[in-house]
Amino acid sequence: MADQDPRRPPQPFNPHELTQQFEQLLRTRRLNAFSQRTRSRPSSQSSPYSSPAPSRHPSQQAPHPPSRSIHDSQNHQLPSYSSLRNLPKVPSPPQDPGSLRFRNQLLSLSVGPTKYENPGLLDEALTVIPLDRIYGEAEDESQLLQAQAASMDPPQKPEWGYQDCVIRALLKWFKRTFFTFVNNPPCPGCGSPTTALGMTPPTPDESARGAGRVELYKCTASECRAFERFPRYGDVWALLQTRRGRCGEWANCFSMLCRAVGGRVRWVWNAEDHAWTEVYSEQQKRWIHVDACEEAWDNPRLYTEGWGKRMSYCIAFSAEGATDVTRRYVRDASNHGLDRNRAPEEVLVWITDEIKKLRRGDNTSKDDRRRLVVEDHREEKELRGYVVRALAAGLDRITLSDGQPSPAGEEQKLPERISGSQAWREARGEAGNRPPSAERPPRGGH
Repeated sequence: MADQDPRRPPQPFNPHELTQQFEQLLRTRRLNAFSQRTRSRPSSQSSPYSSPAPSRHPSQQAPHPPSRSIHDSQNHQLPSYSSLRNLPKVPSPPQDPGSLRFRNQLLSLSVGPTKYENPGLLDEALTVIPLDRIYGEAEDESQLLQAQAASMDPPQKPEWGYQDCVIRALLKWFKRTFFTFVNNPPCPGCGSPTTALGMTPPTPDESARGAGRVELYKCTASECRAFERFPRYGDVWALLQTRRGRCGEWANCFSMLCRAVGGRVRWVWNAEDHAWTEVYSEQQKRWIHVDACEEAWDNPRLYTEGWGKRMSYCIAFSAEGATDVTRRYVRDASNHGLDRNRAPEEVLVWITDEIKKLRRGDNTSKDDRRRLVVEDHREEKELRGYVVRALAAGLDRITLSDGQPSPAGEEQKLPERISGSQAWREARGEAGNRPPSAERPPRGGH
């Protein structure tokens, strides 16, 4: 590169131009890496996911390269999430035991949101929702947003539509009035605090209502010493009656209520013991993060940058399929991500595609299928954008000289977790943002 003319004044730093250059460099490196992998793979070498080749006589067997011994292949570690998430991924079916277990787990989890389509369950849900109150608050907020948008010069589009306001009003009512968060349930007899004794088998009635496990507690009052059972119900009908639970019960019940008022909904599973909801905004043409436990709306960075939580997998399930949405919630994988070693990335793509095909079967019209494909492409572009912006922001921080802090307003202070006791949050590593290397105690059930 030619030396800069000393007579010309130095050009000001342009982050937008740097971002464009970085995006072009990222595309070039991605293509080169894919081409290199294609060229370096011998045509006679079978893929680990392909069917075995016909056997030959021992004298005809080609010798294995010394660098690819069986011992080496068994000790080969899966590549890290950060090294693979920007490379082209060709879906590959699961073959190894770990990938098969992960596939079975995700297929089982994908069944839950399909129950939100039960007409009888939706009718029952509508009987417990104060619809006049919800729709009234939604109408008031919608008109306010429209007036604010119209007052701009030039006039703007309202940030949220009426259906978004309905979900926001439902979220406020659900958190403040309807559902109760359980730490240790109080004694049913005297109301005194209880202590945990561990797990106990569910009764037939509890199993019928979806309780796969039951926590057992004992009253601390010496004159009482009664026992209290806390079934972890997975059946939404039962949750409408009990109206209590932790993250899993909150997300499950709230997601179904969103569906009852007409929202398109996803239930999001996190491998690190949390769950929440996503609803689709027709106004913004994207999926919106909603956490009923925290009364959080469109704040996907809450867990990593607010709670200090590190996460590996965030998979969104709906009646329309499954999507890996980890990039929406883990923007900085080097600081907030965990190793994704349950299956290769190509296998995870294959599994989510399998669930989409299963959910978008013969009962889905061709028009709906085309619409869903367009939404999938739009969402993938959104998720890739998060990665590019995170990397560009890292470059911007590097270019700041003399250790100057980021410009005011660039770093947003996110709230810490509010649901659950302090001891419970600390045990789960969700009591606030800490250095990623800090040692954390074991987590309890969500």
